[in-house]
Amino acid sequence: MIIDILQEIFQNTFTIVLAVIALAFAAQLIVRRIIKLAVHRLIAKHEHLNPIDAHKRAETVGGVFRTLSAVLIWVSALLVALAILEVDIAALMTGAGLIGIIVGFGAQSTIKDILAGLFIISENQYRVGDIIRLNGGGGEVAGVVEEITVRITKLRDLDGNLHIVRNGNADIVSNFTFDHANVNLNLSVAYDSDIDLVEKIINNTGAKMAKEPEWSEAIREPIQFLRVDDFADSAIMIKTLGQVAPAEQWAVTGEFRRRIKKAFEKDGISIPFPQIVIHEAPKTAKK
Repeated sequence: MIIDILQEIFQNTFTIVLAVIALAFAAQLIVRRIIKLAVHRLIAKHEHLNPIDAHKRAETVGGVFRTLSAVLIWVSALLVALAILEVDIAALMTGAGLIGIIVGFGAQSTIKDILAGLFIISENQYRVGDIIRLNGGGGEVAGVVEEITVRITKLRDLDGNLHIVRNGNADIVSNFTFDHANVNLNLSVAYDSDIDLVEKIINNTGAKMAKEPEWSEAIREPIQFLRVDDFADSAIMIKTLGQVAPAEQWAVTGEFRRRIKKAFEKDGISIPFPQIVIHEAPKTAKK
């Protein structure tokens, strides 16, 4: 029916093919817009997702649907163009089916990648915008997720390098920005320090920082004294812990280190450096 309408409008075969390509472009733009609106509205109704997580989920799912819709549109456009050019599609499909069977035996890894990609997206393991580390395929890469398809994941590291990882190669995925993150920080103080005073300084510094407008949105639970974690060679190790918004742990930790150093110095708590105490053996008396 579409072919008949185009043939009535355009008399030249080449012009009709160009019209099909133009319609495919227009259809892709319209469908992309519809998918974006529909996915964002559906995910926005999920009451357990905060706005940041909802946006990441929408971008991830929307990207997959946009890719699939583009494939369907352009395959359909190709079939219409071949029909206009009077190519025997039935014979072509028969040949393509035989080629597909032959290629299928050598494409097991690709099928594995696609299945892994579907599980990643359906299980919401990570989203576009998350900071993750992937282990597998004989190596480890980490960075911000820029794109997810059913076959690959694209990561951008701190050096600006783009890593393209096949989904089937990811044995272990570490997501650093899912829902929330923790500030897990060890501090060292000298052995002659008053531990009660150290606890008070840490808790006051964390609470004060969490109340400031600049950090109030990033910090969900103030950084607090957790326990005496270890007796090291030159210091007592103090474990501190706090909860922050996704991807904010590095900035919050850095600022807390700066503030706690000043607070320790103000109250006379020293942060020791590695040192070795040498005891000189008594000299033996000469005969």
